[in-house]
Amino acid sequence: MQIIYKDINVNYVFYDNNSNVNLIFLHGWGQNIDMMMPLAKPFKKKYNILIVDLPGFGLSDEPKEVWDIYEYANLINYMCKELKIKKPILIGHSFGGKISLAYALKYDTSKLVLLASPYKKNITKDTFKVKLFKFSKKIPVINKLENYVKKYVGSTDYKNASVMMRNILVRHVNLDLTNELNKIKCPTLLIWGTKDEAVSYNDAVELEKIIPNCGLVTYEGLDHYAYLQNLNQTINVLNSFIGGSK
Repeated sequence: MQIIYKDINVNYVFYDNNSNVNLIFLHGWGQNIDMMMPLAKPFKKKYNILIVDLPGFGLSDEPKEVWDIYEYANLINYMCKELKIKKPILIGHSFGGKISLAYALKYDTSKLVLLASPYKKNITKDTFKVKLFKFSKKIPVINKLENYVKKYVGSTDYKNASVMMRNILVRHVNLDLTNELNKIKCPTLLIWGTKDEAVSYNDAVELEKIIPNCGLVTYEGLDHYAYLQNLNQTINVLNSFIGGSK
């Protein structure tokens, strides 16, 4: 399905189960709907599920202007209004997690699940941008996820990206949300691998302290794609976390 926002076509999948619980899945940079589908599938007959090809990726058009994280959040809010989704639970990986944070800062949000989400400007020698693309090329092939990995990961890297998407990436990497995140009041769950070199596990420990109502699930020895590497546990954790929603 597609929706038009600011003159661009945005591709999405929506499972409407007439539920009062709404889950929105947002993928990472260079990925698309299919990378979030393994997490969404167990819930698609129980809750209302929205999975989006973020503009610039998958079957969605590129933005016509250099969007910041908040404009991506505005898009999600627009889609919520169009699809009559209220107070969603956002589940975002990496770039999608940062959009989820921006959404929760602006709009009514039930819960947040952040999967290795950056939130501050990276000042280390090996920048987040570089780390992100290193990881986008080496996700481990995991049994039934092999087709997702082969087809969708690593298809877009910085040198092959359009000028527009390069500029959006730079704007994303340089935006630091740290000083705003103590305003997030909804229950928040972090899922992180201790070997994440794209977004440090130390950032997760810090983020847990910044967001008032926040907990951290640690995956020992796993990296930036820990949520897929330990998929069954991630699904179980989500089931438990979502279960208390109204």
